Amino acid sequence: MIPAARIKPVRIGNRGLWIAAAILSAWAGLLAYLLHYPVDPKDPLLYVFVLLQMHLYTGVFITAHDAIHGVVAPNNKKLNHAIGWLAAMLFAFNDYKTLSGKHHQHHKHAATHDDPDYHEGNPNFFAWYFSFLKQYISIRQVLLMAVTYNILKLWFPMWNLIVFWEIPAILSTFQLFYFGTYLPHRGEHHNPPHNARSQRPNHLWAFLSCYFFGYHYEHHAYPYLPWWKLAEAREESVKN
Repeated sequence: MIPAARIKPVRIGNRGLWIAAAILSAWAGLLAYLLHYPVDPKDPLLYVFVLLQMHLYTGVFITAHDAIHGVVAPNNKKLNHAIGWLAAMLFAFNDYKTLSGKHHQHHKHAATHDDPDYHEGNPNFFAWYFSFLKQYISIRQVLLMAVTYNILKLWFPMWNLIVFWEIPAILSTFQLFYFGTYLPHRGEHHNPPHNARSQRPNHLWAFLSCYFFGYHYEHHAYPYLPWWKLAEAREESVKN
C-alpha cells in the first residue's frame, strides 16, 4: 500500500453536488414510480426493481457518508451537512449527527476496541451484523418508520410499501455492512492505523457491490476523497 501523502486532495467543485442530486433524485423518482407498480411475484421485473432500489438506497447512505467527510459540497459547509442530514433521514430516519460522531470514531480507532463498527473476536457475519445495527438503530427511528408507514398506507398499497420501500432498505443494510465493514475489517490487520483491506481491482464490481467501498483501505487512507474517486486511488495503490 502507498502512503497517504502520495494521493493529494482533489478539486471537487460542484461535481459532488451533482452526483448527490442524481442519486437522491433517482431514488425518489424510482420509488414514486414503484409505489404504483403492480406487485406480482411472477413478474421478473419486480425483483430487478427491488435490487435497483436497494442499490439506490445504498447510494443514499453513501451520500450521507460523504457529507460526513465534507466532500459533497466542500465549499459550502452548511449545504454539505444539509444534504447529509437529508440523505441520512431518507435512509430510515438515521440521525446525521450520531452517524457523524460514530463514523469519525470508526476512522480514528478502526478495527479496535474503541471502534463502534467493530465486533471484537470477529464473530460470524450475523452476530457482527446485529451488533453493528445496535450501534445505530434507535427507538426514535423505529417509531418514525412506523408512523410514516401508516401515513403512507393511506395513499399507497401496503404491498408496494413493503416490497419497494421497506425491503430494499433492509437489504441495503446487508450490502453496506458486508462490503463496507465485514469484508474490509474482519480478521487480522497489519496496516495500522487504518486496519482495512481492499478487494481486488474490478471497478464494475466495486461500483455495483457498494459504490467502490470495497476499496476500503483507500477510503481510510484518503478520507478526503469522495466515493467516485476511490477507483482512481485504488489504481494508484496497485501501481505503487
